[in-house]
Amino acid sequence: MKAILISCSMLMCSNVFMTFAWYAHLKELNGKPWLVAALASWGVALFEYLLQVPANRIGYQALNLGQLKIMQEVITLSIFVPFAFFYMKEPLKLDYLWAAFCILGAVFFIFRQKLFGV
Repeated sequence: MKAILISCSMLMCSNVFMTFAWYAHLKELNGKPWLVAALASWGVALFEYLLQVPANRIGYQALNLGQLKIMQEVITLSIFVPFAFFYMKEPLKLDYLWAAFCILGAVFFIFRQKLFGV
């Protein structure tokens, strides 16, 4: 369980960097050439990888590959929605809720054996 918590925490931090690397340039560097945005994004993404790679190695001690990936998707949506709303000033939409329900379905199916012995 400790490996899962450490992995989850590190993936949450890495996902903050990833989200900024992928999307913040749309707001902050919109008037700059794409190459400038790409280089800035790669600089930010370095910190993501410094957290993501060990997080996945730690998580793989307790989870299988599918479980690790679905956990990452839950984290991604959990980080992206507040980012889109607070940082990018995008309106909240019901689409985020429907996406969350779909991901919860994925969580159920990928973790059902671990949780329910099914």
